[in-house]
Amino acid sequence: MSADHIQSFLALMLGFSFAGLCASAYQLVMQQPASFRLLGQGPKPATFAAIPLLTFAAPFIIMRNTMRARRVITRRFEVVMIATIVAGFWSLVTGSFVVMTLRIVGILQA
Repeated sequence: MSADHIQSFLALMLGFSFAGLCASAYQLVMQQPASFRLLGQGPKPATFAAIPLLTFAAPFIIMRNTMRARRVITRRFEVVMIATIVAGFWSLVTGSFVVMTLRIVGILQA
């Protein structure tokens, strides 16, 4: 495995971890799970505040909804696979952003 593959894998793991952290923190504070329905409340300040949260928590929400729907209704394997791939790519981008931010702040060194 090359260094680029390892770095991408670590960014993927960090993205999923950060997504879980954001969603769990929201659930701890608000006493309800984070959901994409936060965007459907109309043009309110709370809706605009939910955009950064959902941007980072989306991989966790996608996988949680996929696993929950898989248990409740029988979904085809392809739908679950596509949702997993979307959440994975989203997590990779989020994790890369977190790594870049940590490098800029000086916590992480190249």
